[in-house]
Amino acid sequence: MRDTSMHEWLVILSEHAITLIGFVALAVIVFATLQALVAVVRAVFSPLGHDERARVWLQYARWLVVALTFQLAADIIETAITTDWQAIGRVGVVAVIRTFLNYFLERDMSETRALRAEARADAHAEH
Repeated sequence: MRDTSMHEWLVILSEHAITLIGFVALAVIVFATLQALVAVVRAVFSPLGHDERARVWLQYARWLVVALTFQLAADIIETAITTDWQAIGRVGVVAVIRTFLNYFLERDMSETRALRAEARADAHAEH
């Protein structure tokens, strides 16, 4: 009887944690999107240079990576309490998709940083 009770508490706590972590991920995405939107609206009135556009994109991408990481954490917790194989498969597929998105965002951010560093080095070499 005690094991069942502990398991029920684990499920309840996990469900609350999943909801909370999902809310945090949503809040991060909304904040980042609003921040990027403000930058885009400003660009309408005073066009952004290449460096400024790259900075806005990198900042937005960083926030999305943070949100994806929170979502992956919620997925991991969900797999710990899910007993239905179909649900586990669904969560697994979602986790794989989020992992790939995270990987490609990280790769794009690294490439953008490298290009910016290269452009700065070229600018310093010219002077």
